[in-house]
Amino acid sequence: QVQLVDAGGGLVQDGGSLGLSCAIKERALTDYAMGWFRESPGKDREFVAAISRGGGPTYYADSVKGRFTISRDNAKNTAYLQMNSLKPEDTAVYRCAADRRTDYGASVSWRDYELWGQGTQVTVSS
Repeated sequence: QVQLVDAGGGLVQDGGSLGLSCAIKERALTDYAMGWFRESPGKDREFVAAISRGGGPTYYADSVKGRFTISRDNAKNTAYLQMNSLKPEDTAVYRCAADRRTDYGASVSWRDYELWGQGTQVTVSS
């Protein structure tokens, strides 16, 4: 069964905005730190953003800091990634991930996450 469903990708112009969502299934989002990662041809999986179980602290890659915002709504069992001022370099498959924790931290390493969404394509045209 699908445990994480990420969605919201699409085609956007340089400088535009796009919002992604990630819904967790058959479990409580409150148990998980959430992260977003991206992959593109010729590049390794890259950390984008992460958020703790309670909504803070948050972490961002330097390349997206100030442009992207990660958030969560535990009542809706959904995490989000709002992407503003998009650049062609942001083009990638974006995947959300969940890390079950008992504390209120969040990892920036994809190896620490155990649940993964299927990925959603984000394409930024120049």
